[in-house]
Amino acid sequence: MNETINGALFGLYPYICLSVFLVGSLIRFDREQYGWKSQSSQLLRRRQLMWGSNLFHVGILVILIGHTGGLLTPVKVFEFLGISHTAKQLTAIIVGGLAGLACLVGIALLLHRRLSDSRIRRTSSVADIAVLIILLVQLLLGLSSIFVSLNHLDGGEMIALMTWAQHIVTFRVDAWQFAAGVSPIFKVHLVLGMTIFLIFPFTRLVHIWSAPVWYLGRQGYQIVRTRRSRGA
Repeated sequence: MNETINGALFGLYPYICLSVFLVGSLIRFDREQYGWKSQSSQLLRRRQLMWGSNLFHVGILVILIGHTGGLLTPVKVFEFLGISHTAKQLTAIIVGGLAGLACLVGIALLLHRRLSDSRIRRTSSVADIAVLIILLVQLLLGLSSIFVSLNHLDGGEMIALMTWAQHIVTFRVDAWQFAAGVSPIFKVHLVLGMTIFLIFPFTRLVHIWSAPVWYLGRQGYQIVRTRRSRGA
């Protein structure tokens, strides 16, 4: 039974999430990039928005780069560079912990702003609030996993997670076996992280594809409709 569950969660589920993430993002970007909007409320509580947004984006970028590089870089590369498992683990704990705290404060500010101001709450959908809560939970899980990592400075669980990720991207059928034995908090963190990829195309997170770099080759304008007057 455990093998079936682990196989489904860490062998099959990653491909479902990545497929929905890639295909869904491509479809939305192709069909809706000129019409999607974030229902901006930046004129309201601007100072809190600035602090929250900056802390969140800086923190999340460091976390994403760290996770991607840390998980997908082969162990032999670190060994070639003379970086021990313990050194890599401590670096991940320190840098990831600081970035996670910054991101956590940013999300807390954004969530408080969205929930405490009735004007902003009226422009927020259930999905908007749900995404922030999911990201908040994921960050708390990630920060909590630091205490587990401190008890495994030999890098054993880190290597297992790296091997799992690298086997997933190289389509190895035995990938799930490397995640099966890690701490439960890492398992929950992985599943929730994959779920974020799954829901990504259906939320405002899709705005990441509207980063300024895309506008260099963009041949249209965002569709904006004015509200009709009552007498019209």
